[in-house]
This record gives sequence, C-alpha cells and structure tokens, in this order.
Amino acid sequence: MNITFIGFGEAGGILAQDLQAQGNAVTVWDRKALAAETLPALQQKAQQSRVRLAASLADALQDATLVFSTVTASQALNVAQQAAALLQAGQHFLDLNSVAPHTKRAAAEVINAAGASYIDVAVMAPVPPKRLATPLLIGGAQAEQVQPLLQQLGLNSRLLGGEVGEASAIKMCRSVMIKGLEALTTECLSAARQYGVEQAVLDSLHASFPSLGWNDQLPHYLISRVAEHGQRRAEEMQEVVKTLQDVKVPAAMSAAIVATQQGLVDALNARALRYQQLTPFVWQETLDKIYPPQ
Repeated sequence: MNITFIGFGEAGGILAQDLQAQGNAVTVWDRKALAAETLPALQQKAQQSRVRLAASLADALQDATLVFSTVTASQALNVAQQAAALLQAGQHFLDLNSVAPHTKRAAAEVINAAGASYIDVAVMAPVPPKRLATPLLIGGAQAEQVQPLLQQLGLNSRLLGGEVGEASAIKMCRSVMIKGLEALTTECLSAARQYGVEQAVLDSLHASFPSLGWNDQLPHYLISRVAEHGQRRAEEMQEVVKTLQDVKVPAAMSAAIVATQQGLVDALNARALRYQQLTPFVWQETLDKIYPPQ
C-alpha cells in the first residue's frame, strides 16, 4: 500500500517508520524540507527510517492511497487546503491533528469537494509508547470503508461513525483534563520548589491519589511533556478554547492552560535551553535552571 505522511515530527515519524517496516511504500513530506537549515536533519531522519522524502507536496501525494496529516494544530487546515488541490477520487486524507471540530469540518469540506475522502482521526494517547497500537478514533463519511485498511496495517483504530468532528470533540474535551494536569503540575511544583516544600506537597498528593504515581515518575513525566512539546500543546489548547467557545462554554481554564504551557517554553527559550539538554529529565533540575533557588 502506498502511504504518505504530511508532517514528519514525533507522531508522523514513528508511524511512518513502523508502517515502512511492514513492507509498505511510505513517503513523507514536511515543510522543513523548504528551509536549507532544517533540510539536512530531515533527510537524515528519513534515511534512518527508510522512508522516501518527497521533493514536493504534489510528489508526496501522487499515487498515495492513505494520506496521514500529522502537522501542528496551527497548520492543520492550511495543509488540508493545499492537499485538496492535489488529491483525487480514491485517495483518503486522514487528519490526525488536534484541532477543534469546526476546524475539522472546514478541512473535510475542501477535501471532499476535491473528490477525495476525509477521515477525522483523534489520537487518544501519546504515540511514542505504543506506536502503531496507539488508540485512534475515526469518523467521516468514508470511515467505515477505511477502517479495514487501518486494521490491516495494525493500527488500533475504532470506528465512531460518519460525522466529522465527533472524534475531535472527544479528543479536545479530554485535552482540557490531560494538558490541564500537565499545566497544574508545572505551576504547582514550580512554586513548591521555590518555597522548599516540594516533597511535602508530593507526599500530600500521593496520599490523596496513591494510584497515580506522585511519589515516583509522574511529576517528571508531566513536566517533561510541557518542556518537550509545550509549543505544540499550547497551539492544540488554542483549538480547545475554540472547541469550547463554539458551543458557548466558557474557556477560562483552557485559556490558562495555553498560557502555562507556552510560559514554560518561553522561559526555556529565554535561557537558550533545549529539551535535548535536559535529558535524562529531572523536573527539579529543570525548574532550578528557570527559577534559581532563592
């Protein structure tokens, strides 16, 4: 099966590599190929994954049966619009991006108008641990037709129905809680560290929620996700804000999550710190670099 990925970041990179390893013909395209400073690293990653790096978006889409869009939330609709001009009947555009239901419906309109089929896909867990087994929810007019293809590839997809936006709504509402927990943990422990009471706070959290791992790896994991992916997560939470506002639900907490996720990224950038410099990740050491102990 000919498969194309638009966007060759964390999620797209993992899925493309694993699908290629199964013997599928996998092509990737990423806008980083357009910049001289980012092209070499992109070429090296494609070579290591044994996937073909296309010369252009048009080249990437030619003859592809399945087209996975795995870009940033801010680029999701733009990519769908660009792809629509190049797609044709018989091709399936799977939108894995974390965006509002209305954004997905706008993307579906342009893809379907081109004669291709649009599949709304919600990625319901981080891709790195389970890779192809990461749970996916899919919807759209052709979702029932595409589901067997995804199952054949070993993807852990579950069919919701024909309505575009339902899968996205589930993902967006869930993100209020998941990314909110990351933001709350970052804010909580940043202050606790400054006051020198972080262990007492963690002990109290563990006593209240003993099954979560507050006394072990959970704080490191939650804060590391913000440090590594805060920019992308802030963009996704902007889409969550839109999701809530579109149905007249106040989005005060979601807007604050945007600020906290982006705030940690901005603080690291202000000190010229990159996530790669912070591994193996220890939350105390990272926060000490941002907020030197008093």
